Amino acid sequence: MNKHVDIVVVGAGNAGLSAALHCATEGKKVLLIEQHNLPGGCATSFVRGRFEFEPSLHELCDIGTEDDPGEIRQMMNDYGVKVDWRQVPDCFRIISKYTDGTPMDVSMPFGVENFIDKMEYYVPGSRPKMEEYFELLNEIMAGTAYISSSNGHADSEVLKKEYPNLLRTGAYPVKKVWDAMKIPKKCQDIMSTYWGYLGIDMERMAFIHYCNMFMKYVAKAAYIPAHTSHEISNAMIERFRELGGEVWYNCRAEEFLFNGDRLCGVRTTSGIIECDYVLANINPDIIYAKMMPKELIPEREKKLSTARNHNYSARMYTVYVGLNKSAEELGIKDYCIFLAGTSDSAVEYKNLLGGYKKNDFTIFLCSNIVNPDASPAGTSVGFFTSMGGPEEWSRLKTEKYVKYKNLYAKKFIRMLKEQAGIDIEPYIEEVCVATPWTFARYLGTPEGSVYGYETADWDGMMARMMMLSSDYPIKGLRPIGAAGPRGDGYSSAYVCGRLMARLALKDLREEGG
Repeated sequence: MNKHVDIVVVGAGNAGLSAALHCATEGKKVLLIEQHNLPGGCATSFVRGRFEFEPSLHELCDIGTEDDPGEIRQMMNDYGVKVDWRQVPDCFRIISKYTDGTPMDVSMPFGVENFIDKMEYYVPGSRPKMEEYFELLNEIMAGTAYISSSNGHADSEVLKKEYPNLLRTGAYPVKKVWDAMKIPKKCQDIMSTYWGYLGIDMERMAFIHYCNMFMKYVAKAAYIPAHTSHEISNAMIERFRELGGEVWYNCRAEEFLFNGDRLCGVRTTSGIIECDYVLANINPDIIYAKMMPKELIPEREKKLSTARNHNYSARMYTVYVGLNKSAEELGIKDYCIFLAGTSDSAVEYKNLLGGYKKNDFTIFLCSNIVNPDASPAGTSVGFFTSMGGPEEWSRLKTEKYVKYKNLYAKKFIRMLKEQAGIDIEPYIEEVCVATPWTFARYLGTPEGSVYGYETADWDGMMARMMMLSSDYPIKGLRPIGAAGPRGDGYSSAYVCGRLMARLALKDLREEGG
């Protein structure tokens, strides 16, 4: 089959869905192709026994209320996408040790004033510094919004005049900014909790990246859809079709076709599609290695790929449990519990790479705390999430793979009992374990790295955002998704998909298309 459209979006993950919707709302003829038979990528669900499991979504930030919407709710409203959002009750509970070795069991609320009040409770005398800190966060947020709205052409003079502290702090590591501001050490330990959502420790993560996520959670609260993340994906697909968009499932992109140095189409398992532009929700390393002529790969992209040295981020490990007791019967009161050996994120990150014996970091979620109907009456459903390096999985012999992944599951179940006093093991009716290789096979991501490249050091969010000011060197093709400027996570993927779609449409306008 040969077909011609304006834009092809490859991959119906979060960024792909957002990009496709944005292009469709702008009146473009858009074809969305997906190698799976369902949309969403990680934003989906699966069933084991009588339980439906959420594969990946912990919570979405930047939703906000109907009266005071955050960027993601406003985006969905603009697209005409309807989702049944359910608010998460609190930021998080963290059970660990402060960096001075004393026990740590802290629960933090949503709302800036509430957060500052609770921090004063845990760290007496911290209020003035926390108030100063949130003033800085407000400026960072406003500056980031300006950069995003500029579509890659932020005015340096505006940044200097309106958002000087963004330029002073944004590219520095979080830990360095905190120390320079003299934020009390225990406050730093508590605020470090969210590092696991980004996969980078505080000594390497750019301040602009962390404060954007942190502030969106604290100020706007967190939400989940009532019917797993697949509800979002289905709602976006339905709206895309209403706008005239076309979807091909069970269709894999195999090669990007060029006329001279400009993209002109895609060869897929269902035929050749002629198009003016492609937005590819595919890791750039795969595009350059397998999907386009080597002579057309710009020198800049070769150097960037080499510099990243396959520095992939957040290779996920997840244990899903269906329990034959209710959350109340099991004593589960918190939606989200972070369990860690220490609150020192640099130590925890290093231990993640050390394998089963050293990895003491996991996040436990119980969906029923937010949505009582997440599982059949009298039951509950939840999952543990952690991360790891590629070495521990790549060196495993096939016959030891199952044993090794189950050792991890038992360890995290034991940690929940020992640290939180919640014993779920006798009540497990269904259990399913996903390793980095599970995510690699299902999503096609290198080494199961759902977050793309590490957003650290020279390759942080600040640097990636500023690089948008230069034209993308491959005409008619832009990678989108986790490897893009906004990095990882659901909210970032939706925002990145829209941002890259805007840039593609700008390219087409400048070409007269």
